[in-house]
Amino acid sequence: MEPDLFTAAAEDRQEKDPAASPLAVRMRPRTLDEVVGQAHLLKPGSPLRRLVGEGGGGPAGPSSVILWGPPGIGKTTLAHVVSRATNKRFVELSAITAGVKEVRAVIDGARRASGGYGKETVLFLDEIHRFSKAQQDSLLPAVENRWVTLVAATTENPYFSIISPLLSRSLLLTLQALTDDDLRGLIQRALTDERGLDGAVTLHEDAEAHLLRIAGGDARRALTALEAGAGSAIAKGEAEISLETLEGAVDRAAVKYDRDGDQHYDVASALIKSIRGSDVDATLHYLARMIEAGEDPRFIARRLMISASEDVGLADPTALQTAVAGAQAVALIGFPEARIILSQVAVALALAPKSNAAYLAIDAALADVRAGLAGPVPAHLRDSHYKGAQKLGHGQGYAYPHDVPGGIAAQQYAPDSVHGKRYYEPTRYGAEARYADVVERVRERLRGERPPGSKDPAP
Repeated sequence: MEPDLFTAAAEDRQEKDPAASPLAVRMRPRTLDEVVGQAHLLKPGSPLRRLVGEGGGGPAGPSSVILWGPPGIGKTTLAHVVSRATNKRFVELSAITAGVKEVRAVIDGARRASGGYGKETVLFLDEIHRFSKAQQDSLLPAVENRWVTLVAATTENPYFSIISPLLSRSLLLTLQALTDDDLRGLIQRALTDERGLDGAVTLHEDAEAHLLRIAGGDARRALTALEAGAGSAIAKGEAEISLETLEGAVDRAAVKYDRDGDQHYDVASALIKSIRGSDVDATLHYLARMIEAGEDPRFIARRLMISASEDVGLADPTALQTAVAGAQAVALIGFPEARIILSQVAVALALAPKSNAAYLAIDAALADVRAGLAGPVPAHLRDSHYKGAQKLGHGQGYAYPHDVPGGIAAQQYAPDSVHGKRYYEPTRYGAEARYADVVERVRERLRGERPPGSKDPAP
């Protein structure tokens, strides 16, 4: 059976009985102009504009679009807007539950609708990165022949999670996280719009600041909390949603970062800098403030993972493992118990030896690549397994390190343009001191280099 369609009839029912739908559903954008954020994708003549038929008769919109971005920023919403604006059939699948059978059913239905009724189909495929290579391959004929307009969403890097043939036939659009200003505009619209609260209540400035903090960049979360606060205020006969009323409605106490209510990033920065400075007590203070202020625990866990590599690095190679394990546990458990896990990770990072050598190394390498210092891969390192490679000289002269005493083959690995560059400069802190000794011995063996400042042996 073909998957259920998102039909106009369902929206009509919502419009006729708004009270039956959550505020987040009622405020779902109907046009691209109502979409919050993503201004870089909504300029006149942009691919999304052309996809919905705007652009004054210019080139047709793309037949396949991949939306890449974090959760809760409107990927599904954009797909619904495309369907509504173009009056196309809309079929929604999730790669978590669907397989090749369901995809083929949609494609067959799209071909019948296109041939028999002249009705084009938009296929929205959520979590496409969860599809296997074979499942993604099944989409290629439909995209190639424009049997469907594919709008796929992913939270993972598509260059690693989506097959090259599909990626090359698609337009990749990167969605950006919603800012506080984006959410503030959405909240004000929901307060006054007839589809929303229609002016029934107003929102106090302190309550708005708290609402933005607990939303964590998620539009649905912001509207859900706003609806709870409005319901509580109306029940008490109040015309304004106060901070106290909102706190009671969402059952979360407000912790002011500062009097201006704009210290979200300042406190996050202070947490990381306290870890970097090895002040475990300050680290726990800022962590507690973030938890009490209603920060998303996943946001905190992400910051800790970054710090584990940026500030600790190879001075304690287990730091990243600890941070990643903590993030996974936080995602599975959630608050209130997640506070214990976050505390363990933060304390471990604060007390670990510190090194930013890996961080500096990749930035130095990236700077050279961006400056054009890429160059061809040396011929002896190129792939020699395909037919005709040996005729091109690929792989000839390659020394297999496992056949060499010590396991280090003295040969050139980097392109000529960066041969001899030293990107990684390890510190002598913690476990990285061992790496510092190793890297110098390896460089001397590979390139004949001696450590900086060392003297040649006496004759």
